[in-house]
Amino acid sequence: MAPLIINVHYFIQFFFFFSFFPATRGLSVLSVDMRAMDNKKAHNTSRYKNTSLIVRRNKEFILIIRFDRPFNNQQDNVQIEFMIGSSPDENRGTYITVFIGKEKRDGRWNGRVIGTQGNDVTVGITPDASCIIGRFRTFVTVMTDLGKQRTARNPDTDFYVLFNPWDPDTDRHEYVLNDVGIIYNGEYNNISSRSWNYGQFEEGVLDACLLVLDAGKVPLLYRGNAIELVRQGSALMNSQDDNGVLVGNWSSDYSIGTAPTAWTGSPEILLKYAKDGGLPVCFAQCWVFAGVLNTFLRCLGIPARVVTNFASAHDNTGNLKTDIILDENGGVSRSRTRDSVWNYHSWNEVYMRRPDLPEKYSGWQVVDSTPQETSDGLYRCGPTSVNAIKDGELSYPFDARFVFAELNSDVIYYQSDKYGNTKIIQVDTTYVGKLLVTKRVNSNAYDDITSTYKYPEGSDKDRQAMQMAERRGIAPRDYIPLAETGVHIELQGDIIKMGENFKLTLNIKNQTSQKCTLGATITGCVVYYTGVTSSIFKLESKAASVDPWKSEPDFTTSEYMPYLLEQSNLLFVVYGRIQETGMALTTMRVVALRPPELTIKVYVTGTPRVGKDFMVTVSFRNPFNFILKNVQLRLESPGLILTKLKTYDQIAPGGTLQYTDTITPQYPGKKVLMACLDCATVRQVTNQLEIFVQ
Repeated sequence: MAPLIINVHYFIQFFFFFSFFPATRGLSVLSVDMRAMDNKKAHNTSRYKNTSLIVRRNKEFILIIRFDRPFNNQQDNVQIEFMIGSSPDENRGTYITVFIGKEKRDGRWNGRVIGTQGNDVTVGITPDASCIIGRFRTFVTVMTDLGKQRTARNPDTDFYVLFNPWDPDTDRHEYVLNDVGIIYNGEYNNISSRSWNYGQFEEGVLDACLLVLDAGKVPLLYRGNAIELVRQGSALMNSQDDNGVLVGNWSSDYSIGTAPTAWTGSPEILLKYAKDGGLPVCFAQCWVFAGVLNTFLRCLGIPARVVTNFASAHDNTGNLKTDIILDENGGVSRSRTRDSVWNYHSWNEVYMRRPDLPEKYSGWQVVDSTPQETSDGLYRCGPTSVNAIKDGELSYPFDARFVFAELNSDVIYYQSDKYGNTKIIQVDTTYVGKLLVTKRVNSNAYDDITSTYKYPEGSDKDRQAMQMAERRGIAPRDYIPLAETGVHIELQGDIIKMGENFKLTLNIKNQTSQKCTLGATITGCVVYYTGVTSSIFKLESKAASVDPWKSEPDFTTSEYMPYLLEQSNLLFVVYGRIQETGMALTTMRVVALRPPELTIKVYVTGTPRVGKDFMVTVSFRNPFNFILKNVQLRLESPGLILTKLKTYDQIAPGGTLQYTDTITPQYPGKKVLMACLDCATVRQVTNQLEIFVQ
């Protein structure tokens, strides 16, 4: 073997070179600290129960890279790489490179060295204002003459990017950060409400919302565009054509799932959808779709709220006319009436810029995930500008004509004879879109937002909006105006609890100079909240004579309990004929019955405190003379307890149910404890209690 010969001269030169110029030694990454707690506080994401970093677009976050020696900004060449999806591509915004060190290059995201201390380098990263929403992977790559040295995949350095709603024109604390809301129902002169747990910060909910997009095969390219994401979300909340989150059901048979009225919040639904691998959850109706979509939007950083429209038209024929066909007796003909007026319908509004529209049509946008009609081949609706709806400007995307009809349809009553012939007997231009409400900021009361959608009925602005709508393709009101009868009828009723008999008042107002005799048929039927009628429980004829310029009340009581459906709505239709003139007139009135009471009580010494147990009791008494069977009781509160579900075989007439649980608060602040009792014969039995934890 040849002896090893070392050139001492070159060895000494090599040693002194690296002693005096240590920065030229190879650079290795020891760790990457995402500074999750500090960044989440700065980005208003601290409330997410998720250990990973969560940031918002167009706002800088910091990370600290530790090397094996001090970083030299003039000689070292380092890239920070962010990737999303299975095939990262720089041209598609799924592979982002930020350069620090000697090579300076502009990229989609901004990066800067904030400072160095020893071997640590603090770097500021600003995701661009249009970047994709979702979970990114982080790598640090050192560029050397021998090639790239990239850090291994480390899930601890993954982070989420959300939309940034910190726009001064919106109340972010209500529409982004509030995790409990109120959804209104009932009817416009008897408004009810129920609390809803949006729970957008609960553990697993953010990942479930991203899974919804994955299961719906929403391209990553679309996920940076709020308009597109909202439209996709509207379709993906229902399972009608894409295996979305919820199965709609208005049949009254919920035996293979959970009744829509039994849910108390979104997390239980979204987490079940995720756990079952994208299998749609059974069942939902409009307020459930709206509640879950609200969670989805707020979770991803889009300001959103739930809106309820009382007397909401579902215009199947698309002609801005809700046609109600009365049979020979004056009752609603189920077989011939295709259109319906929902007692209420809940949808969502999102607050966003609409760069695709004139500036004045930015702001609140309607988006609706209840599957009613298809839009571009899928069951979805919106986003459509509220301001554009108000102006009758229906040529802009998306689905403005459908929303306009929900608010502005005329209700046209037809009388049919035994041969099937019909004639118009009355037109009501004010029945639909009576009232629109949403939860008031920092309050459990509601805000009347009708004026944001409609000008006052009959005003010049109202007529101008209707004329604009007709120019944009809405069919004109081409029916011949009916002669004025001079006699008006109106139904009035008190707020009634379910199970009570009640008096319904028929007011007959004679505004003519002649005495009139009115023969009237009153039909009472049970009705779904969607306006679809069921059993007739009342059919009564009345006759009354009213002197000139007088009004006459007439009373009737109703036995309805054996016929009730799930949501306790009664529809009364009056069909009358004036004996002296032969002219016909009609009106209708929905009576929403109040469900029985559910009581929540908290037993605690002093004020509830973090880490200290207290007791809560939910109680209910069956006020009916029949057994309640297969009863479900749900109890939940975001930030306080996970959903508790109890089932009971039956509750006897006059019997009571009492459930007691121990709660140990983990977080301070205002909490809302929600309870819901549900069974096939009694729905919408809910209550809520605010608890302040110190």
